[in-house]
Amino acid sequence: MANSNTADTAVTKTNPVAAFFSALGSNFREIGTTFAKGDWRTKLSYLIMGFGPLLRGQIAKGLGYLIAEGMFLWYMIGFGAQYISKFSTLGTVETQKIHRKTVYGDNSFLILLFSILTIVIICALILLWRMNIRENFIEEKRLREGKPLETNRHFLTSFLDGNFDKTLLALPVLGIFMFTVLPIIFMICIAFTNYDKSHQSPTHLFTWVGLENFRNLFSFGSNGFASTFGTVLTWTLVWAFFATFTTYFLGMAVAMLINKKGIRFKKLWRTILVVTIAVPQFVSLLYVAKMFAGDGLVNGYLLKWGVISQPIPFWTNPTLSKIMIVLINIWIGIPYMMLIATGLLMNIPSDLYESARIDGASPWQMFWSITLPYMLFVTGPYLLTSFTGNLNNFNVIYLLTQGGPTSGRLTGNAGYTDLLVTWLYKMTVTATNYKMAAVIGIMVFLVTAVISLIVYNMLPSVKDEEGFQ
Repeated sequence: MANSNTADTAVTKTNPVAAFFSALGSNFREIGTTFAKGDWRTKLSYLIMGFGPLLRGQIAKGLGYLIAEGMFLWYMIGFGAQYISKFSTLGTVETQKIHRKTVYGDNSFLILLFSILTIVIICALILLWRMNIRENFIEEKRLREGKPLETNRHFLTSFLDGNFDKTLLALPVLGIFMFTVLPIIFMICIAFTNYDKSHQSPTHLFTWVGLENFRNLFSFGSNGFASTFGTVLTWTLVWAFFATFTTYFLGMAVAMLINKKGIRFKKLWRTILVVTIAVPQFVSLLYVAKMFAGDGLVNGYLLKWGVISQPIPFWTNPTLSKIMIVLINIWIGIPYMMLIATGLLMNIPSDLYESARIDGASPWQMFWSITLPYMLFVTGPYLLTSFTGNLNNFNVIYLLTQGGPTSGRLTGNAGYTDLLVTWLYKMTVTATNYKMAAVIGIMVFLVTAVISLIVYNMLPSVKDEEGFQ
């Protein structure tokens, strides 16, 4: 039996799903055992939270649970119930004009928003109810063992002492939940509705459509987005790859060149590169976009000097515009990587290079065997965050091309240089197609999450942290 329990414990440690269901079963068993063996105060606490602690003299705890349950009932009766009752339909009564007077009906947007909030509050109450049961279990156990219960004074002062971390984290966690988690849940729900310019509340209602929007995204029909999604996703991945690794290796090369012995005015070259960072990026990008426009400075002077007979389509040719974006990103990205690489290169022990020279290693061999492994080990997390950042690099793309050039072959107002994130922006702001924008938002999350997890586990600093020499 002991071996069996040990094996089960080992399985739950290695299998998250098994660990979850094991913990869930353990909680249910404890709830049932506590009710079966508990006294009448504990049993009544299953219905009136905090009742047991109150009658055992735990006034502060008991009042906390009781007030929480009272506030929940007040919220549900006065506000939450009216919204969650319409959650399945998102409203049935449209706003109408009767005798030149607007009679407002249901508001699908508010119904969805407050229904999600209500569901989350219900989940929070269930968690609090479980804590209430656990508190009764602990109190009865201590009394059976002849131990005194915690005093009210000690309980309250613990929030400024032993439980001070919970006190400090309460407000930030609430803020993250309200302004980050809830909007994400809301966006995911929008992906399963028909919320667009034809179904905007409060004038018009929107409703659930199931997986229809996801089918449209992967459909090649006349109204399908599959072809456009494939084009945009491919360019997003290609852009992220080149934007990350060109700036990484060229920035490293510039740092190595400046650090090389015999190079004069090292501080001057570094200062010139750093000054380019001081100029706001959006100013630089807008200026460069105008320079290479059809009527910009570059085409103007090339025409004037007779080098070309007609303007070069820097921003209207899909292939050329993509090449220009990557090249301009190199210009604005090298200084950042140069600064990072400069500090790291100075920390590589010079003895390693001296030993390599004595062994007859060439500069390329020293770079491949010493410099690059060290840089990848230290800058691996930066490389990952840079790659995921470029997947969602809104500024460079939108300020240079606004996602263009566009074409009738692409649906959803997409352009050939659009990333998933800029396409999402267009769907939301320009086309007001919120349902498909939400679907694309989910796709952006999935692509970013999958790539991040795969690359993270491939980083040298993660795979062989202890063995790196």
